[in-house]
Amino acid sequence: MERRAEPAAALLVACALRIERAALRSGGERGAPDGYAVLRTGMGPRAADLAVARALAGPGGDRTSVLATGFCAGLVPGMNPGDLIVAEETRDPRGTVTCDGTAPLAEALARAVPGAAVHLGVLTGSDHVVRGQERAQLRATGAIAVDMESAATLWTATRDARDARDRRGPVAAVRVIVDAPDHELVRIGTVRGGISAFRVLRAVLPAFFDWHRSSLLPRR
Repeated sequence: MERRAEPAAALLVACALRIERAALRSGGERGAPDGYAVLRTGMGPRAADLAVARALAGPGGDRTSVLATGFCAGLVPGMNPGDLIVAEETRDPRGTVTCDGTAPLAEALARAVPGAAVHLGVLTGSDHVVRGQERAQLRATGAIAVDMESAATLWTATRDARDARDRRGPVAAVRVIVDAPDHELVRIGTVRGGISAFRVLRAVLPAFFDWHRSSLLPRR
């Protein structure tokens, strides 16, 4: 007897690391939509590709709201651990994905995490941890932050559409800076930066739920 595929989640929040998932789960699920799920993809773009493809394979996968989140590296001097990145678009070698509802999402994050800096811009993908001079090289491309899974997650979520706007389910990426040009991971203060980022990540879920609700409104 052929096994029927399970329906896809209504809101899929994807992260790579166990600590990221722990932060999200510790934030509670008050106000979560029916069909909300947190997916731990594993580290790196290939792992994200495979995990997200499986998660969206069920009926309704093209209508699932997909939000990539977790920690990232900031590329702009003056950024600090705990700052938030809202991607206006994600990039990797395969192309660019335009994100949906970035302005309302940024406003919701400012309400959820008062006092945290929120930066909007390009989030670029990498297959390794970025340090030193490579930060400046990526910044020169117009990117403001880098991580290893967001671009892959959104590319996979939209791969059957010309771009995100042709997909019925919206996509977005929100990352919390854990290190930046002035706060390299290898320097003293890394633990403090990690704690700051963890605390911010555990506070963002209400903003994600607001973004999902607003995405259900008719598009003009």
